[in-house]
Amino acid sequence: MPEIKTIKEEYDEILQRLTDPELISDWEKFETLTKRKNYLEKIIGKEKEIKNLEKQIEENRAILKSQEDQELVSLAEIEITQLVEKKKTLEEELKKLLSEEEKNVPSSASPSSAIVEIRAGAGGEEAALFAADLFRMYSKYSDSKNWKKTVLDCHYSELGGIKQIIFELKDGDVLSEMQKEAGVHRVQRIPITEKSGRIHTSTVSVAVLPKPQKGKIVINPNDLKVDTYKASGPGGQYVNKRMTAVRITHLPSGLVVTSQTERNLQQNRENALSILEAKLLEKKEMEESIKMGRERRAQIGKAQRAEKIRTYNFPQNRITDHRIKKSFHNLKEIMEGKLEPIISALQKSNV
Repeated sequence: MPEIKTIKEEYDEILQRLTDPELISDWEKFETLTKRKNYLEKIIGKEKEIKNLEKQIEENRAILKSQEDQELVSLAEIEITQLVEKKKTLEEELKKLLSEEEKNVPSSASPSSAIVEIRAGAGGEEAALFAADLFRMYSKYSDSKNWKKTVLDCHYSELGGIKQIIFELKDGDVLSEMQKEAGVHRVQRIPITEKSGRIHTSTVSVAVLPKPQKGKIVINPNDLKVDTYKASGPGGQYVNKRMTAVRITHLPSGLVVTSQTERNLQQNRENALSILEAKLLEKKEMEESIKMGRERRAQIGKAQRAEKIRTYNFPQNRITDHRIKKSFHNLKEIMEGKLEPIISALQKSNV
């Protein structure tokens, strides 16, 4: 079983190798190093958590020695017991990680992983603000399902709304639950920018793309043009002095993807490649569906992007799903992530 010191040394070496700009030309090597890096990060993270717990345990033991206040002593004793139990659990998890062969580390490209894209449509700033509301709704729902969420790219509006956000959901039955969220979401409400109290109608589009399994989409590194630039935040101001944001152009298809959410270039490049793989898979499925005829084409891809699926009417406290012709009157709860009634109704339907 490897020692933590050896693992940290290997991790630092991999990070150094991943900064090599020439590495993008060796796709297999890039993927292998990235997988190894992610595996080592889990081990290092567990070890760090254990060290922090040990520090907290020692601090509480110091309280036992120095305090005469019986209430404080009792609290310290209770906390020590809880921390020791938590430390024991983490040590078991670390031991399991250390004993695993890398081939047994779960791949992030599981069949149920999904890449979700939310894009503001008609309605200007209000559409961007509602896009942010939808992202918050999906985030809370994914938290309730214990899914892992990773933001791959995000572009903010002047008022802190979201022009476009792309994120990955995994570690659960993600695709079957989220795929019917694809389409146009319409909102009717009084925007915060409206001074005369009029109700506005805005739209936001949602795309839900399956993340391809390893080997399903093969990208030739020679087909990629990679550019770097400074990441920006709300209002367009630069949020990082270094060139950490990544733009990748897939030359044969003309697809362009970006990522700027992470503080390091390497992670943003990984995120951008994940987005590109999902969009290439969508493009491939669309091309195949055209060959298979109109009926199949209506079921997948861009047909979902253009279809108006749901209306969120805030003045009437009502959400209507137009595919099943059903309304839900607990809009506030649903916007807080309580999506189960809608998703359950859609799964039972044949839409």
